[in-house]
Amino acid sequence: MVVGRFEGKVAVVTGASSGIGRATARLFAGEGASVVVADVNLAGGEETVAQIAAAGGEAAFVATDVTDEAAVEALVRATIERYGRLDCAHNNAGINAQPTLLADSGVEAWDRMIATNLTSVFLCMKHELRVMSEQGSGAIVNTSSGAGVFGSVRTSAYTAAKHGVIGLTRAAALEYADVGVRVNAVCPGLTDTPMFRSTEGRDAEQTARNLAFSKGRVNAPEQIGETVLWLCSDEATDVNGQALLVDGRYGAERRLATRQRWAPLEDLLAEA
Repeated sequence: MVVGRFEGKVAVVTGASSGIGRATARLFAGEGASVVVADVNLAGGEETVAQIAAAGGEAAFVATDVTDEAAVEALVRATIERYGRLDCAHNNAGINAQPTLLADSGVEAWDRMIATNLTSVFLCMKHELRVMSEQGSGAIVNTSSGAGVFGSVRTSAYTAAKHGVIGLTRAAALEYADVGVRVNAVCPGLTDTPMFRSTEGRDAEQTARNLAFSKGRVNAPEQIGETVLWLCSDEATDVNGQALLVDGRYGAERRLATRQRWAPLEDLLAEA
């Protein structure tokens, strides 16, 4: 029997066939939750469930295209039919793309990025919040990115989508706070996932700059997952509507660099 902070609770994790989603699903199960693993990748999703089962946890896989509202609605319905409730949701599914200057970007690529990284979060929250608001309890964590807080070159669509996730998170947090539901976002920095590994070689120069900022540190997926669990736990009952950077020192140093860049102008304005 698995005992932990989430004993008796039910969690849905999208994009759970690998990377951050798989790590989060395994951590939820290790803390006692029944986990619904959702992904379009059938083999990867089933492997996540198998890993959870091998460790003594409870999980079920639901094949889900998070850009399709009917599929998302079916995911939430399947969760309720199997487990009777929904306590936690990690809306994590997303994609990356080959770095491209904005003026060279195609509309088709833009639409796919927005659909997968932003509209999917809207659809998941829409149906999760209906259940949670009826229960009078629940916690949602959406995966944004450091690119949702800072600008990022040659990733205009990705940056726009991840900024949008934070906006949705903050709006939903305000709308549902009075019914006992919390909504937050986690903003990972460089994280060792299949998506990161698949795009690193496409933009080595940008990766090198990012690593220089973070002093060479790349997060393990479990570091992000642990943050998600904390945000969903009773330990974070007063945390709502927040976008939490999990990026070592990258964000802090970037803010410092910005502050230093504008310091001479601010000094002049102060003297005026």
